[in-house]
Amino acid sequence: MNSITRPVVIGTIGAGYAAYLHGNGYEKVSGVPIRLKTVCDLNMELAGKVKERYGYEQAIPNFEDMLADPEIDVIDIVTPPFLHCDMAAKALKAGKHVICEKPLTGYFGKRGEENVGKTTPKSVMFKEVMEAMEELRQVMATTDKKFMYAENFVYATPVQKAAEIIRAKKSKVLFMKGEESLKGSSSPVAGKWNRTGGGILVRTGTHPLTGMLFLKQQEAMARGEEITIRSVTADVGVTTACLTEHEHRHIAARPEDVEDYAAVTVTFSDGTKCLTIASDAVLGGTKNYIEVYCNDNALMCNITPTDMLNTYFLDEDGLENVTISEMLPAKLGWNKAFVSDEIVRGYMGELQDFVECVAFNREPCSNFQLAYETTRIMYAAYQAAEEGRRIDF
Repeated sequence: MNSITRPVVIGTIGAGYAAYLHGNGYEKVSGVPIRLKTVCDLNMELAGKVKERYGYEQAIPNFEDMLADPEIDVIDIVTPPFLHCDMAAKALKAGKHVICEKPLTGYFGKRGEENVGKTTPKSVMFKEVMEAMEELRQVMATTDKKFMYAENFVYATPVQKAAEIIRAKKSKVLFMKGEESLKGSSSPVAGKWNRTGGGILVRTGTHPLTGMLFLKQQEAMARGEEITIRSVTADVGVTTACLTEHEHRHIAARPEDVEDYAAVTVTFSDGTKCLTIASDAVLGGTKNYIEVYCNDNALMCNITPTDMLNTYFLDEDGLENVTISEMLPAKLGWNKAFVSDEIVRGYMGELQDFVECVAFNREPCSNFQLAYETTRIMYAAYQAAEEGRRIDF
């Protein structure tokens, strides 16, 4: 790697949960100097907290002011998804590189429109999402700046190792199964389509789906093949609607016009397949994995939970500020603790890759094409499930 002395200057837009995930990643970047200059959010109280926690030089409320700053090299977009494409386009036009959180975009209805998921045909959603992504692609064609897609599953250490093995052996990936499931979201708007752009598929299924597309991409590169998406089938639904209020007490999912279950099958142009599973009705903590079955090996990418540290507690004294795991109601008894979570789940790896891409002018592992394909598949899946048919590409 070449040496570099000039820091990569970062401006972050958004001061919610994802700003902390990225901040934790920036703290561990090595080999490339970085400068966290600006965090921007209309809520200055939230922006101030991010500024103090990670050492940004300033917190401001105006996105346009951040775009106009000639010192800033990269705009890190960690806002709600309905803002992603517009902000990315503005940043690219302003001559900035872009880091964009998942999902790339979605369909959110007209301003103030409720029950979007129950009233708008999924075919209409699919069409409009594709148009929005094509507009962003056209903007990208006018600039040499990089679009870097912050999909942590791509950079999760087991997935990166699986990619290395697939490249080394030039394996043919025949079938993959990936899942991210949990007991529902803590967000009060997770059940509303007009705020999230979909349900559990968009919120969590996007992660394993992108990870599997990345692995298939690595196979194609290693073998000198072109592998595209042939078709998508899907089943989505609301599994928690049958519960009484008392029965529902342990599950946070409260879907209004979104799904709490999704299963999506992608068929590739070589006839191989991947299956994405996502559910809001899974107790016991978050379940994140990708299983890869090749012609000459099998790879089990366990992301969470893992067996690196098993803990047993009779009480929670002194553990108030100690993170043990995610989406568990208590720390008592046996738990599979998170260890170096920001590394294993890929948050450090993605930010390391992105700042290196800017510093050394190379392409990221997770790029616009992955973001585009993931979003295209998810909305094709919604249409396939609604219409009860296969969507061919």
